[in-house]
Amino acid sequence: MHGATLRTEDALTVRVLVVEHDASAAETRVHHLRRQGYAASSVETGAEALRRQEHSDLVLLGLDLPDIDGLEVCRQIRGAGNKPIISLTAHDTELDRVLALHAGADDCVVTSCSPREMTARIQALLRRAYPHAGPDHVISIDQLHINGRTREVRVHGVPVTLTAKEFELLHVLAVNPGNVLSRKELMSRVWGTDWPDSSRTIDTHVSNLRSKLGAGTWIATVRGVGYRMGFG
Repeated sequence: MHGATLRTEDALTVRVLVVEHDASAAETRVHHLRRQGYAASSVETGAEALRRQEHSDLVLLGLDLPDIDGLEVCRQIRGAGNKPIISLTAHDTELDRVLALHAGADDCVVTSCSPREMTARIQALLRRAYPHAGPDHVISIDQLHINGRTREVRVHGVPVTLTAKEFELLHVLAVNPGNVLSRKELMSRVWGTDWPDSSRTIDTHVSNLRSKLGAGTWIATVRGVGYRMGFG
């Protein structure tokens, strides 16, 4: 599409959930996002959004939903973590924007905005939310290959699909080979926060990574400290 600036390879691991009651509008938005390389899908209700948001990296949230108030859906998604949220409102008014931002949205966009503007806003939000992976080279550790530019991960030549945060966590560990990184440091580098429940968050993501990478051998636990790349 003319004017789109995002290269397909830059969005390979980013999963966008479109929450939109209007099925036709949702289909159009999903089609555009997929053309830009995003793994986009849609749901039509707030209940479905709350069930599916866990498996997405960014949410485009229409506020006009048939079952649950869109602002409440926004509050619940924000309460579950720091996932990027762009709210979609039919009326470009200050009140709509203020309510959406107070509910936890990172940005508020009128539903009639062009695909080009939507792409630009998604790009900008992703740069702020996931700023850490940027090196234009491949890190190889035995049969594990991590491409910091395309955000691709392969094990024994087989692609591994990771969420944005899983990739960020793996990448931070991989660019510090052999170094032990504490849970607090990982939380700061990947999530940009020092949440008190960081141990649970880090441990869950490491468990998911081990499951996806296979055999649990790529990330070693250093008891009482944190994690490092390597076997063991």
